Amino acid sequence: MVTAESPLPARWPRRVRFLRVPAIGLSLRVDIISVAITVALLVVTAVVGVWSLGASTTRAPGLGFVQVVEVLAGRVGGAPANHVATWLPVVVTAILGGASLALSGAIFQTITRNPLGSPDIIGFTTGANTGALTAMLVLGLGSGGATIGALLGCLLTALVVYFLGMRGGTADFRFIIVGIGVSAMLLSFNGYLIATSVVQNAGVAAAWGMGNLRDLTMADTVPVFATLAVLVPALIVVAPRMRMFELGTDSARSKGVDTARTQVILLVIGVGFAAATTAIVGPIAFVALVAPQVAARITPSAGIPLVTSAAVGATLLVSSEAVARTILAPQTMLPVGVVTTSLGGVYLLFLLLAQSRKARP
Repeated sequence: MVTAESPLPARWPRRVRFLRVPAIGLSLRVDIISVAITVALLVVTAVVGVWSLGASTTRAPGLGFVQVVEVLAGRVGGAPANHVATWLPVVVTAILGGASLALSGAIFQTITRNPLGSPDIIGFTTGANTGALTAMLVLGLGSGGATIGALLGCLLTALVVYFLGMRGGTADFRFIIVGIGVSAMLLSFNGYLIATSVVQNAGVAAAWGMGNLRDLTMADTVPVFATLAVLVPALIVVAPRMRMFELGTDSARSKGVDTARTQVILLVIGVGFAAATTAIVGPIAFVALVAPQVAARITPSAGIPLVTSAAVGATLLVSSEAVARTILAPQTMLPVGVVTTSLGGVYLLFLLLAQSRKARP
């Protein structure tokens, strides 16, 4: 018999389990189905990555799947090992960068409760492009300066959008509208910088602005890996408070969440995820927008699942990179942003059609 002194315990589906870490007071709710889907995505990412390492961009035949695995295991050297070593930084950066961008999108879509809340839509990656263009075309600082400029541009844009659209509480659309407006102004300025620069420099800057994973070294993967190593634990700690925003800022505040402070922390974490990848490879559109929404639709979990979003982002970007590098080979290699933008356009069309069907009586 259940009395007022012995309330009925909450009943969770059998697929849900709880992992508790008493040392830091952390409790995680784990959905077994979501875990299985995430593992499947990681397997797909690994398979596509290995295939991409062996793909050829010339008329010469590429490496077989088994041969690439033997190279990675250290059993084969020579020309096959050199081929794998050339493309290994590209594949690793695509996997880590896709996961990083997806986590950034998941954060902003959760706290804004809007599927358009991603760093490319609200102008953060556009600001990174502005910073890189300023460093390359105005200050003449080269690729190293472009990386620093992209990082500073992303951070400054985030501050502007926060103070204009997020400070004092997040309205459903205010933050998105302010970000789109800032992004539009930055796009105009970026076009001005490219149009008034030397043709050769303008070509390099325009290619970087589409997102380019070519000509990377293993040293280029360090900033993205370091960012994930620092920010992922921070996100795990703040994730329970972030979940409170799924019902709105007022609801989160009524449950004792310091919404202003939490928003600032999440802003820093989300911008850090986006800036680390964008500073290295340029602005890659739509990964941060699409990956969290795909993850939310393929898993039964409520809200946007962070780990699955990261897995979808990694799968999406490494697959897009493989397509961009091989689809027109050996004539040319496309910037990866061309492929992700095409996929993003299809996604937006699907989203609009789905919303229009819901609006019909």
